[in-house]
Amino acid sequence: MKLRTKLTLFNTLSKLVIVIIFVLLLPLLIQTINRKYADNRLRKDEDKVLQTIRDQGIKSYIQSGESYGSYTPIKDVYVSLDEDTLAENLDTIQNEQRKVEGDTILYRILSHNFALDKKNYLLEIGISLDSVNETSRPLQSIAFMILVAMIVLTILADQIYSTYVLRPLEQIIKTKLIGQKFPNFGSYKKVETTTSDFEYLDISIHKMIKTIERTFQKEREFISNASHELMTPISILQSKIENMFEQEDIADELKTRLLEMQRILNRLKSITKTLLLISQIENEQFLKEDSIPLHQLLQEIYDEISIRLQDKNICYTTDVPENLVLIHVNKFLLFNLFFNLVNNAIKYNHEDGEINIVASRENDTWVVQIIDSGIGISTEDLPFIFNRFKKLRASLKQDSFGLGLPIVQSIAAFHDIKIEVQSEKDKGSVFKLILPDFLIKI
Repeated sequence: MKLRTKLTLFNTLSKLVIVIIFVLLLPLLIQTINRKYADNRLRKDEDKVLQTIRDQGIKSYIQSGESYGSYTPIKDVYVSLDEDTLAENLDTIQNEQRKVEGDTILYRILSHNFALDKKNYLLEIGISLDSVNETSRPLQSIAFMILVAMIVLTILADQIYSTYVLRPLEQIIKTKLIGQKFPNFGSYKKVETTTSDFEYLDISIHKMIKTIERTFQKEREFISNASHELMTPISILQSKIENMFEQEDIADELKTRLLEMQRILNRLKSITKTLLLISQIENEQFLKEDSIPLHQLLQEIYDEISIRLQDKNICYTTDVPENLVLIHVNKFLLFNLFFNLVNNAIKYNHEDGEINIVASRENDTWVVQIIDSGIGISTEDLPFIFNRFKKLRASLKQDSFGLGLPIVQSIAAFHDIKIEVQSEKDKGSVFKLILPDFLIKI
């Protein structure tokens, strides 16, 4: 999962938790707000009544000793004023029931007593709780919609901001890692960012890449120099052995030993040439100016290797369009690539086995598959088949140098060809070459 997705998911979940908590607390908050609003309204009505009494006297409400009572037609608000027998001061707001014309109604009641003209009076102003709470549902709905809208806006803002903040990281990955042809990394280009962590990461990756590049360059130089230096003494030894064969008095036992030495020198010469070829490929010392139909290239390989197919009675078939032409390639290298793959398919195949080469269009890309019915590759060996420094058990049994597939990988990388391998022990292997569009002409 991408970092941006994780951040967005975390922000969304955290806001969802906030929404749940808010929804759970919303009724209590709305109820508290409504009660405070009702209490403030009761206090204002109290001030109005007391101000009227101060201006016009108690007779404006109580006449001939009769108590005063007034309520709205729907009985949601009432005011009462009567003489009070209690001596203590009273000034409260609480919920109480009152009976109005036979109906028992729950009110939020302000009770306040005061003294006037040596008499005590009790003032009550009430608002029905139904009236107090009737705005709760609309307020809850409005608050919930506002909250949801704010959450959506913040999620979008988080997504936009995280995209902006993480853009330098994506550029570092694309330009410094994915976009590079390993191990040729090219020149360093600083990624513009205002985030110090990304800047430090960019510099650290560059230093690491330069170290890797220097190491690979030293390896290439060593392989190239060592291969060149080894060819001279090998050629001298071969010449001396051939001269010794020309002597008439040479013993048969010595001839046998000389033949063994010659075979060892031939193997050493083949390994040296292979390492030199890999070094030349990786140092890009070959031109890519050739064009050749794929079916023609495969036919040339068949002509050269057909005797080996006959020795093991292997059925060899190709299914390649005749108009499929490889362009901007090096014919010599591509011949080596396909020759090594077909040679391996023969070497590790069974008697009366099969080798099929198929070129087809897959996902808007041309793919060439070399399919064999051989011994296959074990799961533990599969990750190391292109490693030139690791010789697999199958190679040891076949007295192979183990450098055929490293050559294939080097040539493929030189032509920007991707290689995928599928194999199952004792059931065969499939080497899939994914060709870039710029190598194809139809």
